[in-house]
Amino acid sequence: MELDAVLEAVEGRGGAEAVERVLARYNEENRAIFRFDPADEDERKKLCEGILNILEKDTKTSCQVACLEALRILSRDKKVLVPVTTKRNMQILMRLAKLDTVEDPLERLSEFPVIVEALKCLCNIIFNSAIAQKLSLELNLAAMLCNLLEKCKDQQSVDDIKCFDLRLLFLLSLLHTDIRSQLRQELQGVQVLTQALESSLSVRWTEEYKAAEDRDRPPLSLQETDCAIEALKALFNVTLDSWNVHSKNESHQFRYMAAILRHCLLTAGPTEDKTEELHSNAINLLSNVPVSCLDVLISPSSQEESDIKYNGMNMGAIQILLDFMEKRIDKGSSYREGLTPVLSLLTDCCRTHRNIRKFIKAQVLPPLRDVSSRPEVGTTVRNKLVRLMTHVDLGVKQIAAEFLFVLCKERVDSLLKYTGYGNAAGLLAARGLLAGGRGDHWYSDDEDTDTEEYKSAKPNINLITGHLEEPMPNPMDEMTEEQKEYEAMKLVNMFDKLSRDELIKPMGVRPDGTMAPLEEAVSQCHTNKQDSSDSD
Repeated sequence: MELDAVLEAVEGRGGAEAVERVLARYNEENRAIFRFDPADEDERKKLCEGILNILEKDTKTSCQVACLEALRILSRDKKVLVPVTTKRNMQILMRLAKLDTVEDPLERLSEFPVIVEALKCLCNIIFNSAIAQKLSLELNLAAMLCNLLEKCKDQQSVDDIKCFDLRLLFLLSLLHTDIRSQLRQELQGVQVLTQALESSLSVRWTEEYKAAEDRDRPPLSLQETDCAIEALKALFNVTLDSWNVHSKNESHQFRYMAAILRHCLLTAGPTEDKTEELHSNAINLLSNVPVSCLDVLISPSSQEESDIKYNGMNMGAIQILLDFMEKRIDKGSSYREGLTPVLSLLTDCCRTHRNIRKFIKAQVLPPLRDVSSRPEVGTTVRNKLVRLMTHVDLGVKQIAAEFLFVLCKERVDSLLKYTGYGNAAGLLAARGLLAGGRGDHWYSDDEDTDTEEYKSAKPNINLITGHLEEPMPNPMDEMTEEQKEYEAMKLVNMFDKLSRDELIKPMGVRPDGTMAPLEEAVSQCHTNKQDSSDSD
């Protein structure tokens, strides 16, 4: 449909019914359009102004919906938003979204489509316009959105309204740091959003920090899942930099949140993809929860529960995290965005909570029996994680190595047993542990026990590759002394040439276990020996 005809109808050369009819056709034709012709930019700006002039007046609901749908489509283009992003126009949309009324309940079902479309328009405009983001703070939009969430709390059939309210809060907290601070400090955003998440998941409590687990409960609906995802994303932004809990009330709030997130991990969405998206956002948010509050993820297991147990604790949520981690490894792509959050979360849990560490180690690093293959070869979780220790992405290989190191209680000898020195060298060099020892964190003194199979094979295991190798013939056995000397000098000359060409740099290990140029490392060793003899 030609823009001129739409513009003519909107600018008043036809009645309200004509406007609604023309815009309904325009919306149908352009519903999937996200790229616009620059040549008609001015006409689209005029159309936005004409639509907002209609919305400012009292008109019937169906006409308002058609106008808002058209404005939502037009607001996908950043270039036409200049006339839209004024204080007056933002207030028009806020009024239609019922954001300017504090006391009025959401009772008229006929108004719901208008509210939803107005919220969608605000989402597009705020996402695409820096001016609108600044006006949002001036107009106190975040506070009004929190009030609308409160109205939705006990209302039926308002999932769409709640979903786009939460999406708008997510965008505001993502794009404007002042609004993020306002939500956290003034508007009790953590509490409001946590309650919205609890409502979306229909959590029922059996005791403090423990939700009822109904195995016969059907999966969440698509609307419930979308609401929960939007709440999780908004909460993630609001709880950034929440590593330290400074008060008893904050500790309660985060433990309460962690209990809801545990329930979220045990909940399924309408499809496998939606379940994965729900769990992914829950894991991202758990990364913001102070590690001291993560013990809520496990709870004492009652006799009637058939979930996975360890030491009398229900480990269902931890098993979900492990399964999620392995699924993301098997995807083989986007490791930094998709895998590192769950690996980082599991590492923190294992470092702080003994039962979680022991449960995960029993599955990831079970006692070694067959050491005939390299640690990185195979299909077990251990094999997959060891392969990641030499990944090209530095962040991925660091967190994978750190996770395994923590499972080994940060003991170098234990890590080398499961990974081999070659795979662990990067982590050990970074931690200054090439000479052996253990990390800085304290762990319980329970000892690992080796299997009889491992004990019998241990003397013949190659420490570099971490597996049992067949004895290889020594090529020097059949050489004369002159041939050995010749090959040795040849090797020395090759290293010398590479060193002079600065293709390699001879390195050594300092007494503290860190790497250094060979001359410096040797010098420090001599100095330490001399100091030791002087002190004697």
